[in-house]
Amino acid sequence: MLLIKCVKVPQKIHTKLNISENLFTIFKLYYLITLINHKHLNERIIELTEINPNDFFGAHNSTVEQLKRYFPKIKIVARGSKLKIYGEPDLLDEFEKRLEMLIKYFNKYNKLDENSIERILTSTGKEVKSGGLKAKDVLVHGVNGRLIKPQTENQRKMVSMMQKNDMLFAVGPAGTGKTYTAVALAVKALKEKEVKKIILTRPAVESGENLGFLPGDLKEKLDPYMQPLYDALRDMIPHEKLESYIEKGVIQIAPLAFMRGRTLDNAFVILDEAQNTTHNQMKMFLTRMGKNAKFVINGDPGQIDLPRKQISGLKEALLALKDIDGIAQIYLDDKDIIRHKLVKSIITAYKGIETD
Repeated sequence: MLLIKCVKVPQKIHTKLNISENLFTIFKLYYLITLINHKHLNERIIELTEINPNDFFGAHNSTVEQLKRYFPKIKIVARGSKLKIYGEPDLLDEFEKRLEMLIKYFNKYNKLDENSIERILTSTGKEVKSGGLKAKDVLVHGVNGRLIKPQTENQRKMVSMMQKNDMLFAVGPAGTGKTYTAVALAVKALKEKEVKKIILTRPAVESGENLGFLPGDLKEKLDPYMQPLYDALRDMIPHEKLESYIEKGVIQIAPLAFMRGRTLDNAFVILDEAQNTTHNQMKMFLTRMGKNAKFVINGDPGQIDLPRKQISGLKEALLALKDIDGIAQIYLDDKDIIRHKLVKSIITAYKGIETD
C-alpha cells in the first residue's frame, strides 16, 4: 500500500514554481509557432560546386550577411558548401537569380567584395562588370582578381593572330611569355565556352636526365616536366576548380606520345617545348586537329635537347607551313623577356658564345 503524504508548500516556493511553469509554457508556444511557420515556408537547398565556399562566402560569412540584409524576409543558413533558404516562393526565386549572378561574377573575376555584391544585388541587368577594371587587353581574371594580359607588343600580336587563325607557332627564347600567354588564351576560350576542353602537352625529352631512373609512376615522372603548365594554370584558375577540371578531363596535361590516335575536337591545344619534337612527332601532332580546335605550338630553337644530327620537328614545320592560310607564326625576341632583368643579359651573352 502506497501512502502519499500531503505537504503544504510555502507561498514563496509556490510562486517560484508558477514562474517556471509560465516560462516553460511560453517556450513551448514559441517552439510551436516556429514549427508552424517553417511548415508554411518553402525550403530550398543550394549547393556550391567547383568553387571554394570560404572564398565565396567571405571572411566571417560576410557575403551571407550582406544577402541577409538585402533579403530580410528570407531565412538563410550557410553550412559548408550548402545554403538553406526559407521563405515565400517569389522571394526564393529572386534570391536564386541574384545568387546565380554572384556565382557568375565570382567565376569570371575570381573575387567578390562588398561593392561588387551591392552592385549585383541592386542591378537590373543580367551581368555586372567588375568596377574600375579596364577590359582592354585583359585575357583572364586570375586568382584573387589578378589581371592576366599580354605584357609586350609581340604578346599582343600573339593574341591578335590567335583570333584570326586556328593554328599559331610562337617561337622565341626563354622568358618571353610564350607558354603563359598561350595558357591564358586557352583559359579565356574555355571560360567563354568557345571550346569544351584544354589539352596541354610536351614531348617527354629529358634535359640530360633519364626518366627511367626517376621514382614513381608515369604521371609522377612527368609532372616535373609539366610544371610550367601547372604554374600558369594555378595563376588563372582557383585550386578547387582546377582540380575538378583535371579530374573530369576538361583540362588534360599529358606527354605528346599520348596524343597518337586521337582526334582533338572542340579543344584548345598547346604543344610546349616543340623544338624537342621529331619529324614524325610533329606531323602526328598537327594532324590530330579536329573540328572547332585551336592549336598553339611553342618552342625555342636555341634549346633543342634532341640527339645530334636529328632535325627538330619545329624547324621543319616552320618552313613547310609558312604559307598556309589559317596558320600564323610569331617570333618573340629579347625585347619580350619579362623575367628578371638579368635574363635578357644572360641570353645576349650566350648568343655571343654560340655564334663564335
